[in-house]
Amino acid sequence: MNNTVVGLGEILWDVFPERKVLGGAPANFAYHVSQFGYNGYAVSAVGDDLLGKEILESLAQKDLNYLIETTDFPTGTVKVTLDKAGIPQYEICENVAWDNIPFTAKTENLAKITGTVSFGSLAQRNGVSREAVKKFLAAMPADSLKIFDINLRQHFYTQELIDESLRLSNMLKINDEEVVVVSRLFGMKDDNEQDVCKRLLNDYNLDIVILTKGTEGSFVFTPKETSYQPTPKVHVADTVGAGDSFTAAFVASYMHGERITDAHQLAMEVSAYVCTQHGAMPRLPDAYRELFR
Repeated sequence: MNNTVVGLGEILWDVFPERKVLGGAPANFAYHVSQFGYNGYAVSAVGDDLLGKEILESLAQKDLNYLIETTDFPTGTVKVTLDKAGIPQYEICENVAWDNIPFTAKTENLAKITGTVSFGSLAQRNGVSREAVKKFLAAMPADSLKIFDINLRQHFYTQELIDESLRLSNMLKINDEEVVVVSRLFGMKDDNEQDVCKRLLNDYNLDIVILTKGTEGSFVFTPKETSYQPTPKVHVADTVGAGDSFTAAFVASYMHGERITDAHQLAMEVSAYVCTQHGAMPRLPDAYRELFR
């Protein structure tokens, strides 16, 4: 499978009470995939401002490839507060740079050589970036892996957006809170979360559905098998970016040809480790980084 893996969508600063941390689910995903030796790219947009320059400098320091356009809109920020369990709550600024990602000739050329992309609903809340996402997916090779990391935030989604994104994908990543929202939107109120995932798998002809449930473990559903893994018990610093690292580790293992159960096990271990660290992009231990090189 093609070695180029793209995280397409929002890039921003997660602003905590005492610090700011580079974030955005697609960028987190791209960074963690790159740690496993893949050619990871963050594709997004920033503003012509200090925060935008700091993002580009941070990505360069992390040795992550990027295709990030500079726009006339301000660089995105999210105010993050953590509850007693370390679970983040987000206040997401609107009409920012990543709402206005342009689809350029460079973007199209990257799409044509991309084997795997991860995208979500948040970056599609504005028409400009939504069109860029759709054009990127359309330009990718026919046998590419397209992951819809649904990533529902606040009110920035609709049934239409979710339906269209699922039709453009062959893998879905969803958490237990998002399953409840999707089941309501799609009239599956009487189904339990596993049944909802299996219906989505079947109705949209997906290859894989990943369901994460925080401390209650996670499931991976395919047309032929179901894998469950319990969540390792660790001392949690914060959970920001844990789901993105889960997806990245699973995809890295899956692309390497590992079994679903083995890819799932690695994903749980990596996401648990990220929970012990502050911020969404910690460096992984060398034992993980050297697995697929």
